Amino acid sequence: MKHHRTSTALSGIYMVIVMLFLYVPILTLVVLSFNNSKSMTVWAGFSLRWYKEMLADPMIISAIINTFVIAILSAVISTVIGVLACIGISSMTKKWENGLMILNNIPLLNADIVTGISLMMTFLVFSISLSRGTVLMAHITFCIPYVILSVMPRFKQLAKTNYEAALDLGATPLYAFYKVVLPELRPGIVSGLLLAFTMSVDDFVVTHFTRGAGINTISTLIYSQVKVGIRPTLFALSTIIFVLVLVFLSISNFSMAREEVDNE
Repeated sequence: MKHHRTSTALSGIYMVIVMLFLYVPILTLVVLSFNNSKSMTVWAGFSLRWYKEMLADPMIISAIINTFVIAILSAVISTVIGVLACIGISSMTKKWENGLMILNNIPLLNADIVTGISLMMTFLVFSISLSRGTVLMAHITFCIPYVILSVMPRFKQLAKTNYEAALDLGATPLYAFYKVVLPELRPGIVSGLLLAFTMSVDDFVVTHFTRGAGINTISTLIYSQVKVGIRPTLFALSTIIFVLVLVFLSISNFSMAREEVDNE
């Protein structure tokens, strides 16, 4: 009993240390975003000064728009392609399926710098000018394996007899897929979509190698400004992103939990 209490206490202390290590820097950043001074060591009073400057900075606004437009488009397109790829892979023999899944996992384990340079060289070889379009194509490329990895396990759990029964009852293949198969795949599709969106927003290395001159996302903008000195407007930007992600995840988790309850 005493050993159990000690183990529980140590586990609790460990979790507290991990949570502090993860969230104290973020909370520090949030506090500094409301500091009226540029100093990171002197508190000069509460102010929204850096948020106002951030909203008035066209470079930051452009980077935010680029980041989220590319993330949304790449997440949606890669999810559609990934689901179609899963349909094709699931209809193959076990040998081909295993081989393709191994190939699919290679980009996940590959270093980002290798992926970024490879995509950049591909665009240059085919005389494709680096632009927002190349960034979007690059993000779609590295997001597809994550979608396949999220959706494929749901295909393994599908009861094929339900789809076949729908066909026997007169449903067309497309209607049977939409009404029978798609609802079963929805959790995996949502997970893949969210993962692709997160990977796109978070990416720096691939974006850095495939973007054109003067085109920035949030990550590349922060990198370029860090070299000349960190401005507090970046604290404000990071705080807004953190709050948006927190709200987005809360809504997503609530929706999925509610859907599970309804299914029960």
